[in-house]
Amino acid sequence: MAIIDVVNYRGGEQDFVWRFPSQDLRLGSKLVVNTDQVAFFVSGGKIHDQFGPGTYTLSTDNIPVLGKVLNLVYGGNSPFQAEVWFVNLVSKLDNKWGTPEPIQLEDPKYKVIVHLRAFGQFGLKIADPRLFLEKLVGTLTVFTTDKILAYFIGNIISSVTTLISQKLIKDNVSVLEIPGELEALSGFCGAKIADEFTKYGIDILNFYFISINTPANDPGMLAIEKAKEKAMYINTVGRDVYSYDNSMDVMQKAAGNPGTAGGMMGAGLGMGMGVGLGHQMGNMSNQLNTNLDQHQNNLTPPPPPLVQYHVLINNVQQGPLDLSVVQDLITKNTLQKETYVWKPGMANWEKAVSVSELQNFFMLVPPPPPIS
Repeated sequence: MAIIDVVNYRGGEQDFVWRFPSQDLRLGSKLVVNTDQVAFFVSGGKIHDQFGPGTYTLSTDNIPVLGKVLNLVYGGNSPFQAEVWFVNLVSKLDNKWGTPEPIQLEDPKYKVIVHLRAFGQFGLKIADPRLFLEKLVGTLTVFTTDKILAYFIGNIISSVTTLISQKLIKDNVSVLEIPGELEALSGFCGAKIADEFTKYGIDILNFYFISINTPANDPGMLAIEKAKEKAMYINTVGRDVYSYDNSMDVMQKAAGNPGTAGGMMGAGLGMGMGVGLGHQMGNMSNQLNTNLDQHQNNLTPPPPPLVQYHVLINNVQQGPLDLSVVQDLITKNTLQKETYVWKPGMANWEKAVSVSELQNFFMLVPPPPPIS
């Protein structure tokens, strides 16, 4: 093979590292190193002399370490064999990354498992070319951006998975609040990931998240959204109204299901069972409300307690009923003066006409029409 007289960079724009294809050099050859490049002489797998930007005539004066290893004659024009590696120091800022599979983590506020997908971008540059060459290149001829990303992508994804969870737990941030936390998450994760890259002589530039989202119909996210809707409803209508609505829904379903407590109530067995079921529903509602208190710190005060009635129509107990519902039953003549009613605070069931707040309602009901 012919002796090389000029050694210069001939790699591509995306090559972070490129090795000159020939090892047949001689003292007196020209070495050309471009701006934002560093050239290294390598022999026997060890890095020796280093050159910054400029044009050099090779001699034992400017490759003293290599010259000593190879026993080059001072002032001679002798041939020798060595590898020349060029390292580019230009920043690469448009490197994309993304999680191949959703990240599984527990929402710090709602304590449910959700799945997140993360996508982002970062820049990098070789900050310590000698360290980078020693750690990564080995026997590769070319080390492009793609090869660097392929090498580090597992490290990035693994780090991001752990760091997102750490940041959300540390700041007590729900996944619902992530869109407003992307900048803080970017800074936190970028700083931690940069520490790992520094070990290989690489600086991470402008690490940031483009998006963090959940797959469609993720069960955990649906559960959180449902809890938020319920909390908003309680905040709007008040705790007592919510408990009442919840109890009514359950009792109506039970009453429409033969063989259940509702069916027994319809058979006339139900006053004590109805009260017990009402207490059970109330306890369930109170427990749910207690859990929701953990996520709602600014609930408005509840409205005054509602007066609720139980009525016995055709020997079937109905209730609890709001006063407006009782009034409507009286107006329709479904609830009459002789109908027995009961409300909390009354010792026994009494006829409706004997209850002071119901008496005026009967005066609004027209008497039977005259017989013609």
